[in-house]
Amino acid sequence: MTAQPPIGRLTIRRPDDWHLHLRDGAMLRAVLPHTTAHFARAIIMPNLTPPVVTTADARAYRDRILAALPAGARFTPLMTAYLTEGTDPDDLARGQAEGVLTAVKLYPAGATTNSHGGVRDLAKVRPALERMQAIGLPLLVHGEVVDPEVDIFDREAVFIERHLQPIRTDFPELRIVCEHVTTQDGVDFVLDQGDGRVGATITPQHLVLNRNDLLVGGVRPHYYCLPVVKRERHRLALRAAATSGDPRFFLGTDSAPHPVHAKETACGCAGVFNARVALACYAQVFEEEGALDRFEAFASLNGPAFYGLPVNEETVTLVRGAEDLPERLPVPGGDDVHVFRGKTVPGWRVEG
Repeated sequence: MTAQPPIGRLTIRRPDDWHLHLRDGAMLRAVLPHTTAHFARAIIMPNLTPPVVTTADARAYRDRILAALPAGARFTPLMTAYLTEGTDPDDLARGQAEGVLTAVKLYPAGATTNSHGGVRDLAKVRPALERMQAIGLPLLVHGEVVDPEVDIFDREAVFIERHLQPIRTDFPELRIVCEHVTTQDGVDFVLDQGDGRVGATITPQHLVLNRNDLLVGGVRPHYYCLPVVKRERHRLALRAAATSGDPRFFLGTDSAPHPVHAKETACGCAGVFNARVALACYAQVFEEEGALDRFEAFASLNGPAFYGLPVNEETVTLVRGAEDLPERLPVPGGDDVHVFRGKTVPGWRVEG
């Protein structure tokens, strides 16, 4: 039997990014064009300093994003509120009704960048969760415990057992996205939910890296993110889930820029800036798994279906071939940002 020649071009509906950090100010203006070049919409994370905690905050942040759009860009930021123990359920409902809020983000206090104002006691956010369940406003979960006695590589599994499963039991109609799922445990949790109310985003870095890439031969700070990359068996579980065609898994880059000086230091920040290369990385994974025919569903169809939004009518085309990428993105008035996989380009690139 003659082997089929490799596909040289791949055209899909224009994708959306269901987990994105844009920061603010000069950083926002520097990184935004790399998302708008490829994605039509994105769920915008609210962990600024100070965080985006109210509808008014989200509206103001949306205005700053729209003001920073490159000329001619067609892009819709989908805003989220940062859940706190003082969140007003009426404000969340108003934000949704006014078309400002698309979702609410749960950060356990201290779990990741700018999360110190997050939730410490889930009992104190029950009124907000009850209202969100009633009005169909999704909860986006950074699923890690912060208990210092729990190994960092086990934080996701412990969070699922201690917190996520009880939330699911107490609020069975609440729509939940397990953000940047990183383990077999996370994949299994999603697969065990049979009613379509639980989904998960998967990042490119967790599909291509394991903890050896981070630690063997020296610490690579630009591969450090939270949740941290895990064992190889977890990476393989993520690849199987992403490429399975299951509509509960969809694209979320978790692109999270930090200045180089904040990464290459004694106590570096967690985050990977991948917006520039995310689609190429995903396409390479799907090709390696023999699943390019299911790439469009993961990138462009599953997310809109979960959020109840229309599929984008425009398309993007990926072509086979290397792309010469800089390792750093300059930020006017500040330090550069390291580009994930810069100079180590996967075998695909976005045409144009």
